[in-house]
Amino acid sequence: MDSSFVAQLKDYRITTAEILYWMPDHKHVLQSFVWQNLDLAPRFPALTKFLEFWDRNIDGKLHKVTVANAQLIKPAEFRFASGLYALH
Repeated sequence: MDSSFVAQLKDYRITTAEILYWMPDHKHVLQSFVWQNLDLAPRFPALTKFLEFWDRNIDGKLHKVTVANAQLIKPAEFRFASGLYALH
């Protein structure tokens, strides 16, 4: 089985983070970086680990992190048909 599918069954969700950081050489310029991975809401351990790595190893200081996540595997959505039509 695909490991990402198994992770989604364990309630991992696709998580996207937009990271705004100050450019190291141009302190007045903000740069954007987008990070995406499967992670567990609401604690986001993978994102937290990545941001700790960033803080330790990358010169660009973090300004703002915006996080969004979505469950990929969820109950089927359905609705009843409003009518039945036959075509000849």
